[in-house]
Formats: sequence, structure tokens, C-alpha cells
Amino acid sequence: MTIVAQNLAKTALRAPEPVLQRARGIGRIGTQQRDGATRLSTLYQDGCAKIRLPNTHTRALEAVLINTAGGLTGGDHMQWSADLAPGGHMVLTTQACERVYRSIGGPATVETRLNVGAGAHLDWLPQETILFASSQLDRRIEVDLAEGASLTAIEAILLGRDAMGEMALDARLRDNWRVRRSGRLLHAEATRLGGTPEERDGLSLLSGRRAFASVLHIAPSADQCAATLARLRALLPQDGRIAASANGERLVIRALAQTGLALRRLIVPILSELSGAGSLPRLWHL
Repeated sequence: MTIVAQNLAKTALRAPEPVLQRARGIGRIGTQQRDGATRLSTLYQDGCAKIRLPNTHTRALEAVLINTAGGLTGGDHMQWSADLAPGGHMVLTTQACERVYRSIGGPATVETRLNVGAGAHLDWLPQETILFASSQLDRRIEVDLAEGASLTAIEAILLGRDAMGEMALDARLRDNWRVRRSGRLLHAEATRLGGTPEERDGLSLLSGRRAFASVLHIAPSADQCAATLARLRALLPQDGRIAASANGERLVIRALAQTGLALRRLIVPILSELSGAGSLPRLWHL
């Protein structure tokens, strides 16, 4: 048998590489105003993305985003989108903390697109994302606000599980936000965590902390934003764990903590103040 024939025989006998199962999900929700309240107009669910609408007895519409796959890993892809009608109020949250597990094939991808109509307010309040060891997450958030619309949004990250004492030293994160009003860019930020000691221990970065959050509030006007910041000053501890700044109609808050529980204690009073409903969804307190 020639060398070429031997190589062909070996190739034929080699077991094919397994095709790994990947989670895919698409969830969309739209609203309309009816009888002075925000009501559901469209709902689309595909794959492992589900949306549930609890009865809140308010004029706002609350929607709970659920990933029935139970977490994310490399190659998974989730897409969420919401369209809020003019004058409406919607609260979007998640059933639980999203978990991002060890990846053997690139990052998990989560894309979110939010459209907020004129004079409407949207609360984007997902619970924390937990990055496990060797996990990879690529997340993108695009928000389009009409004139007079407002937004309160948070994304919080936990590096490993508190109860297990994990640090997830090699977790990787890419997080990109873009917020526009009528096509004009209001806010852009990019967070990159590459699993290096400098990022985890640098004094100007995580400084040894393993839980952090970014809160963004877009007010209808610069004057309203300044008034909101003045109210928040009384809620902010003066120990450097959390800080706020305002620029025009944009208010940005950053928080650092050693544990997920400590982070929640920092951000819950802030979110309650900024939420259009004046309180957090019930799932945040379970």
C-alpha cells in the first residue's frame, strides 16, 4: 500500500469530531398605550428565549426574560429586543442571575436592542451575570431613545460564585454599550476583561474586587439629570465603593464590591431611586 493510500485509510477510520450542541434564543416584545396603561402589543419567542409577564397591578408593563438553557457557554447566542410605545413605561428584568460557564469554543454572545418612544421610560434591570472560570462573554447593548424618553439601565458582573470562594481569574468579558437619542450618540462605553493580574488587582481598575456594576440613567433633560444626581448624593456611601457623575442628560454610576451580596446592598437603593416605578421588580427581592 502506498503512503497516500495509507493516509486515506487513516482519515477514513478517524472518528468525526462531535458537533457540540449550542443554545440559540430570540425574544422580542412590543407595547402599546391603552386606557392610560402600557399593554402588550407583540411577543415573539424562539429557541431557549422565553418572556413572561407577571401581574404587577401598576400601569407599567413588567417583562421577565428567561434563558431556559440554564446558562451560557462558548458558541451560545441570545438576542433580546424591546419596543416601548410613546408615553409608556416598561420594566425588563431576568428570572435569575445569568451564568456563563467554561468555554471550549469562543465566547457566548448576548445582543440587546431597546427602542424607547417619545416621553416613555424604560427600566433595563437584569440581575447579575456570573462569570465562571474560563468563561467568555461578548455582550452588546444598543438603545435608541426618542425625544423626551428616559432610561435606567444596569449591568452587574460577579467573578465566580461567592459561596464557593471562586475568583474566576481567567474569565473574559467584552461589553459594549451604545445609547442614542434620535440618532445622536449620548453614551458609549466598552469594557474588556482579559483575565490578567493587572486588570484584577490594579488600583484604578478592579483593585482586587470580584463584583462590579455600571448603572446608566438618561433623563429627559440636563436639568432633570442634575436634580436626580443631587438626590442620589445622600444615598452614596463615602468610602469609595460607589461613585456617580453627571454630564448633560446622562448620569453614570460605578460600583465595586468584594461579594455579590455587598454589591446588591450598594446598588438596590440607587436603582429604587432611579426606577420609573419607584421600586425594583419582585424577583430582585426573592
